[in-house]
Amino acid sequence: MPDLPTPQDAIEAALFSECWDAVLAYADLCTSGSTAAAQLGREAFAHGIREARAAEAGPVRGAGRRPARLPRIPLLLTSVRTTAAAWEEDGQGHKLDPDLRLWLNSDKAARFTGPPLRRPLALRGLRDLQQADAELLWLAEVEALPLSLVARRLGLDPDTAAEELQQVRTLFRDRCHRNHLDTPMDAGCRSYARLLDAVTRSPAADTPGDLSRHLATCVGCAEAAACLRLHGGGLPAALAGGVIGWGGLAYLERRRRAAEVRLGAGRAGTADRAADDPEDGTQKARVARNGLLVAAVLVSVLALGVSLMPFGGSGSGDEPGTRDDAGRQPVADPGPSLPSAPSLPPATSQPAGRSHDAAGEPDRPRSSESSDRHTEPQGTATPTERTTPAERAKPTCRVEYDLVNQWPDGFQATVSVTSTAALDSWRVSWSFRDGQQVGQMWDASVSQDGSRVTATAADYNESVPAGGDLAFGFISSWRGKNSPPYDFTLNGRACAKSG
Repeated sequence: MPDLPTPQDAIEAALFSECWDAVLAYADLCTSGSTAAAQLGREAFAHGIREARAAEAGPVRGAGRRPARLPRIPLLLTSVRTTAAAWEEDGQGHKLDPDLRLWLNSDKAARFTGPPLRRPLALRGLRDLQQADAELLWLAEVEALPLSLVARRLGLDPDTAAEELQQVRTLFRDRCHRNHLDTPMDAGCRSYARLLDAVTRSPAADTPGDLSRHLATCVGCAEAAACLRLHGGGLPAALAGGVIGWGGLAYLERRRRAAEVRLGAGRAGTADRAADDPEDGTQKARVARNGLLVAAVLVSVLALGVSLMPFGGSGSGDEPGTRDDAGRQPVADPGPSLPSAPSLPPATSQPAGRSHDAAGEPDRPRSSESSDRHTEPQGTATPTERTTPAERAKPTCRVEYDLVNQWPDGFQATVSVTSTAALDSWRVSWSFRDGQQVGQMWDASVSQDGSRVTATAADYNESVPAGGDLAFGFISSWRGKNSPPYDFTLNGRACAKSG
């Protein structure tokens, strides 16, 4: 296994950390285990750095024009892909993800190494940009870094960085349009090329029905549409899929989540906050502490109220063990489950796994428990009157489902779950209505039984603090209709759905 290259100077040393992080993230997607991911990442990183240095030291073509090449991070990511292809040829394919192996042996992979005019449009468009412009576009769109951080790294004026990014987007679109017209295509595609350019320029323009049907069946024109349409938020996916190839969308989502973690953000949409702004994390911590204090006070007040309520066999339905106004399950089980005399038959003892020790329920005062124990008349409750704890419990989690992108036969989505309790491991399940089939998932492992899908925590994200979030993304197929999923559960308990 090769060692990582030694940085040549301080500038390269500063880039190495982020570049290695990106390479390892993609290598992890491409392999079947962490050991293989580290090995693939190191080989690809060493090869990619040598290639980048050779390109930077190469001769300049006439009039000072540089040879077309990719920015450093996408160059290293393509090195991961080519190194994985070399593994497959050398008999090390068993270390790779099975889906990647199928892709490497398909016509889709051949496009990235075939004739230049047949390669993905996003790859050609990015290579045609000046180096600084290509770096700006990739870091802001794919790596999801805050624009203020990108501006400092590239030596740009933070006040004009947003305007410059918009200009680079327009330049990228122009390069892609020119390359699309240069691509060998049949008469049908050629007839739609100018219409596609006109439709994608305006966010308000409607796509004609015949063009929409053509895009549903033509891969090349669909790729062109994604690169030419700057509005709608599809540019990052077009860049990642066109430059990286297999796993591009999964890498894109993983980098967005990594950017949020680095910035102390808990949800999507906060990645544009400056990296040195601590206000967001401080505010969240303050809200969490205040919420815990309020919850503790409410629990104590409710417990005191329960302890002062009159109990007895009056038939009013206020026996201990039923749900209180807040919907909580009292510590004491109904009726015979709390023996008050040694002669009580074993059949009436409490179910296994239930505890009457106040240490098992720290939020309930011991005085309330004592009141329940000596005021409940024997034999007033029957098993048919009881409900299961899952039926009586309030949702302990909240889920957000976000449809990130959709195309004629597939879509990309993310799931974010907030848990009120700390978790050592987690399992999120849901059901689809329209026969959707999940094909790829990141930050979790997936299994599907009919319409029921289950996502299980990965090794690195099993633990979730109380009030914390867990998140993962996936790519799925659909046909005819793509209704949102329903019946979300976390570790078997129902989750409330946000929105």
